[in-house]
Amino acid sequence: MTGPLMLIDAAGLWFRAYYALPDSLTAPDGTPVNAVRGFCDMLARLIIDRRPARLVACLDNDWRPAFRVDALPSYKAHRVAEDDAEAEEVPDTLSPQIPVILEVLEAAGIATAEAEGYEADDVIGVLADRERTAPVQVVTGDRDLFQLVRVEPTPVRVVYVGGGLAKAQDYGPAELAERYALTADRAGDDYADMAVLRGDPSDGLPGVAGIGEKTAAKLIREFGSLEALLAAAETGDRRLTPRVRTKLTDAADYLAAAPSVVRVVRDAPVVLDRSDDAVPSAPAAPARLSELRDAWGLGASVDRLVTAITGG
Repeated sequence: MTGPLMLIDAAGLWFRAYYALPDSLTAPDGTPVNAVRGFCDMLARLIIDRRPARLVACLDNDWRPAFRVDALPSYKAHRVAEDDAEAEEVPDTLSPQIPVILEVLEAAGIATAEAEGYEADDVIGVLADRERTAPVQVVTGDRDLFQLVRVEPTPVRVVYVGGGLAKAQDYGPAELAERYALTADRAGDDYADMAVLRGDPSDGLPGVAGIGEKTAAKLIREFGSLEALLAAAETGDRRLTPRVRTKLTDAADYLAAAPSVVRVVRDAPVVLDRSDDAVPSAPAAPARLSELRDAWGLGASVDRLVTAITGG
């Protein structure tokens, strides 16, 4: 096997598929299957275009882990359904499609991975961090995973699909440094520190009031790390204006908690559903895959996925 290890943020792809395709795409019984079909199509396209030798679909075991909420209660709080503090507010017609996607992956022979009490980002972080053989491609629409880029011991790049698969952007350390004006040799770590300062309203991270992305990047680049920046603020470093020092001091509680929320966990107890994460040369359970294809009206989408993995 000479191709890369591809790590996919599975939930990110099926959410994107769900919103990109109409729910008029249905199974014979009328159940919407737009997310299933779109996910299969995107996965097929990724395999054909990028030819990974190994592939893992990474799953959220807990989309809002307790350790992150304990550190920062606002973390994803706006996504919690009013009547259920433990459940993300998922569209009603998407939820039933997720088990179908997982069944398709299993029948196709594509590995999945998760970690009890952790998000898919953490699973991806663990698998990318410990890879010592192949280059890694992380496929995600979440910019937080930019923190994983590296050159050694094996390259880790992020294929960012926030604008859709057709507009995918490929980031390694050099590209990330250029895009955000960071330091190339520590671009991943710099990005995580910058993200803490900048914040992210979509994840309930307020950031430091009055410090936007450009200022955050400039501060991290100048001081070398968030830790060094905060130490400089505490000692009254003259490189910081009084205004910036005040903003950092006012946000002290947030800045103490946010790094453990923003940074992915590199030692989560990741479990794969199979011993081999190689892209299969043929479906693992062709009869079952055919049953799923027909029962759910997945038609050409499953056919394209089979063609992609078999190279046909």
